[in-house]
Amino acid sequence: MPAKGTSPFATFLIIGPVCFFLGILFALFPYDYHVLWTTPSSTPPALAATLTNALPTTTSDPRATYFALQENHLRFLHASPPLISRILHIVIGTGILGFMLKLYKPSEANMLFDGASLALYMCGITVYIANIVKGLRTVTAGAYGGQAVPEGESIHGKVLDGTEGDFIGREDSLRVLAASNTILALVLIGVLVLQAGQWYAQRKETEEMEEMDKADEKRAAAKALGKEGGKKKQ
Repeated sequence: MPAKGTSPFATFLIIGPVCFFLGILFALFPYDYHVLWTTPSSTPPALAATLTNALPTTTSDPRATYFALQENHLRFLHASPPLISRILHIVIGTGILGFMLKLYKPSEANMLFDGASLALYMCGITVYIANIVKGLRTVTAGAYGGQAVPEGESIHGKVLDGTEGDFIGREDSLRVLAASNTILALVLIGVLVLQAGQWYAQRKETEEMEEMDKADEKRAAAKALGKEGGKKKQ
């Protein structure tokens, strides 16, 4: 039985899209793992033979195979039919609709948990638009930078100028995409944690209210029995 004050349908509209996106990110994790999280000691022979034509150059770097694998996958993903992106955007809108339903008449719990969840959800959308979509376009076009940063300047200054794309090479661009996927996954997990926290807090509140009501009923019954006993003695 849902806790008092919850909106199960609206919560479903939030949790469903979040789990959907986490599933997509989980499917991307095998591509991101060797690019971002570990340095493989060697490339499996079967995998190297499969990707011989995909590698830009012959190199001894064991990560080169995984960079090529990730790059090819991202290009294929970005070349998906328009229906795929439309479904994705509909699912994003479904999550926003769920938050609107829950925050239509907000309670204190809604403002705390759902407000924070909505903030994280919007952060996830920002990461998707600013990093992932832009990164997919860069990978598809092969428009990597790779220029050397002039002496006395830093990449941070180029970011502020909006010209960092001229200095971020292929491998760094792919790492940024992998890191963006990880950040997005953490943000979405945060939404799930907040929704679970809201459910638990409201459930405990409901239990405490029921206990208080039972205690009040017992006190009222005891007073009634006391009055009846006094009348009988008289």
